[in-house]
Amino acid sequence: MKLNERSVAHYATCDSPTDHAGFLRKRVERHHHHAHHHHATSYQRRWFVLKGNLLFYFEERESREPMGLVVLEGCTVELCEAAEEFAFAIRFDDAGARAYVLVADGQAAMEAWVKALSRASFDYMRLVVRELEKQLEEACKSLAACRQSPRRSSSSSRKRHLSNPALLPLQEKPAVLENGYSTWGSGGAVPGGATCPDRDGGQAKPPPLPPRRRSAAGSAAGSPAPGLSPGMTESPVSLDTACFSKLHGWYGQEIAVLRREWQERQKRGHP
Repeated sequence: MKLNERSVAHYATCDSPTDHAGFLRKRVERHHHHAHHHHATSYQRRWFVLKGNLLFYFEERESREPMGLVVLEGCTVELCEAAEEFAFAIRFDDAGARAYVLVADGQAAMEAWVKALSRASFDYMRLVVRELEKQLEEACKSLAACRQSPRRSSSSSRKRHLSNPALLPLQEKPAVLENGYSTWGSGGAVPGGATCPDRDGGQAKPPPLPPRRRSAAGSAAGSPAPGLSPGMTESPVSLDTACFSKLHGWYGQEIAVLRREWQERQKRGHP
């Protein structure tokens, strides 16, 4: 592939999305030609910009033209041992290809650069696309199976409901309202004061007695508490009081008696 220098330079500085950018120190080796062939190593601080699989580096952050370009294909990005800390290298598969040794400013910056550069090649993107295609195919198969199974289960459950009225949902049962409010036994109540048998075959069960009423009911000879009206001897949970308005009135009498007793104690100066 032949790269046009002007087009590449424009791509490096245009407003296209940048995958990663930041300062790195780039190792430069200079060869001194004398008897011992001494190699001098130094590092130059450059501004690097990653776009796709192209890694550009500039002399300064505000530079308008890149100094160089690294095509990230057929290469590996790995940590390397160097005199400088936080160093990593871009090595190509060709034996005679040049390796780029770069140094980040810290551990977090080094890990971010290695991660971004390792995912920049088309080979990596090809593997990702294949994996996503595989996951999409499995998801489509699961969705098709789920679309078929609920139809069979819902039709069979509907047949069971029709054959056994006790399995009908609660919202399908008519609610009995009294003064615009549903009674506690509306799920199985019938107009006219009649009761419906529960699942055990008995009559509809009223709510349990509260602790105070239970202790009063267990007193000797079942005599009403002082101050209560004779009509309160009737159990609030009998079949005749199986509606909220009657229960409310019945317990309201006891509250009124307790309130009067409290007011009398306050007048006498007793708490």
